Amino acid sequence: MGEEKDKKSFLDPQILMTLSGMELKARMVVEGVVSGLHKSPYQGFSVEFAEHREYTQGDEIKHIDWQVYAKSDRLYVKRYEEETNLRCYILLDSSGSMGYRSDGMSKLEYGAHLAAALTYLMLRQQDSVGLVTFDEAIRRYIPPRNSPRHLKIIVEELEGLKPGNKTMVSNIFHDLAERVHRRGLVIVISDLFDDPDEILVSLQHFRHKKHEVIVFHLLDPSELLFPFERMTLFRGLEDGRRVLTEPATLRKRYLQQLYAFVDKLKKGCRDNRIDYFQISTDENFGRALTRYLGTRRK
Repeated sequence: MGEEKDKKSFLDPQILMTLSGMELKARMVVEGVVSGLHKSPYQGFSVEFAEHREYTQGDEIKHIDWQVYAKSDRLYVKRYEEETNLRCYILLDSSGSMGYRSDGMSKLEYGAHLAAALTYLMLRQQDSVGLVTFDEAIRRYIPPRNSPRHLKIIVEELEGLKPGNKTMVSNIFHDLAERVHRRGLVIVISDLFDDPDEILVSLQHFRHKKHEVIVFHLLDPSELLFPFERMTLFRGLEDGRRVLTEPATLRKRYLQQLYAFVDKLKKGCRDNRIDYFQISTDENFGRALTRYLGTRRK
């Protein structure tokens, strides 16, 4: 019973202790600085009104401009030129393929643990962090905040996640690149099972908008090694198709296509100054994240 609870703990104290000495800092120029203390734009300090934007679900009601609503019958919120720390957006793929597991955690569970640890780190260093979960559409958008209570909100959302529908990575990323106005750090957690050319174009859209981008590419060890030996029934998690086949006849071609897919993503990310980091879900997520952050600090 206790062992099961530990497996499901999104914020394992020992892992967080391991990570607590590290800060995830943006390597490229983004608005604001990672500085611990900062002026909040909504508490009377250095607030300058910039413009209106249309209200979206998750925006705080107190920032709605009711005078504009009275004239136009549409909801708009005020945007401010604000002095703040780094703003981070965690984009977690919750499509059907993320539900795959050969043993241990599914890719979605692993990604949720990773997102929880990143949220903890960003909030610990006084940065704002938000969460977007998506499949073929945006399932949940939690705007970036940096209050201590925000950790609980995000973790509760992560704990309730279930695999959804088909993957449409590129469409979602293009949409978000247009919706996210302030430059910041975009962290993608996904198996990226979509057209690689379209994915790279959509990631370039974030870069065009001056965001820094980190991609955590999650793959199950069975997807990486294709260890199947006997006659196996394969079932698509997103389209439901079933194929009964002898794995030995597919292994060579499957691995060739997988490596080509991964290489294209790696090269495309490198060419666009995007951090690409592949993780196999049989690796302890705390160690994987610590390894990445250690490399990033250098």
